[in-house]
Amino acid sequence: MFKAVIPARHASTRLPGKPLLDIGGKPMVVRVAEQALKSGAEEVLVATDHEDIARVCEQHGLEALMTRSDWPTGTDRIAEVVQTKGWGDSTVVVNVQGDEPLIDPKLIDLVAQALLGGDQHIATCAHPIHDWAEFKNPNVVKVALRVDGEALYFSRAPIPYPRDHFAAEQWPAGGPSDHLGLRHIGLYAYKAGFLRQYQTLAPAPVEQLESLEQLRALANGYRIKVCIIQDAPLPGVDTAEDLARARALFESNAGRE
Repeated sequence: MFKAVIPARHASTRLPGKPLLDIGGKPMVVRVAEQALKSGAEEVLVATDHEDIARVCEQHGLEALMTRSDWPTGTDRIAEVVQTKGWGDSTVVVNVQGDEPLIDPKLIDLVAQALLGGDQHIATCAHPIHDWAEFKNPNVVKVALRVDGEALYFSRAPIPYPRDHFAAEQWPAGGPSDHLGLRHIGLYAYKAGFLRQYQTLAPAPVEQLESLEQLRALANGYRIKVCIIQDAPLPGVDTAEDLARARALFESNAGRE
């Protein structure tokens, strides 16, 4: 069994009050929690720094925990939850982003089960990249794997780099014909013990260069299991355009149920 925690900040540069925006008649954070409740999680709670978000969650029968407002990342917020709840070091905690109202519950369960079944500290997921433009895009985070399926490195740069074929956008001879690389999906399961240690670690130089906080774990010797799925998950909500798209997708999916 595992826990699912949804970090939900009220402040957002592009969409202020994002967790409370309406998706099909309910606040976004409630829709996210409903998806998490469909996974195998034994406990789902929302970690927030805003009383309005906590109140809305309680109105919908969801557990909400108030956290500090000055945490730099959602991981820090979840680490505070671990401390407050007193969860044991081996407890698996899935970080379900509060702007993913259409997240597949099976994906949440996938990363949790990967960590429950192994001795890694973190589990996440990725899917194949088939398009050269996506492979080159620095906003698309790529992951290279060890032979055992654990993460070797994450980067905004194209990795692994097909040295003699990159400029011409041609497949390397003898290289994989089904994909260029792997796109990282920002869904994480953590061991609670790791989260306690995470807050004692200074930001790693490589983490600061890439602006990727998961590199702090790799730089300090922590192991990350990567689950491979074949298709990209439905998109989250960062902009007004994303919000309109999520609303349309939700209505479309609801119409098929």
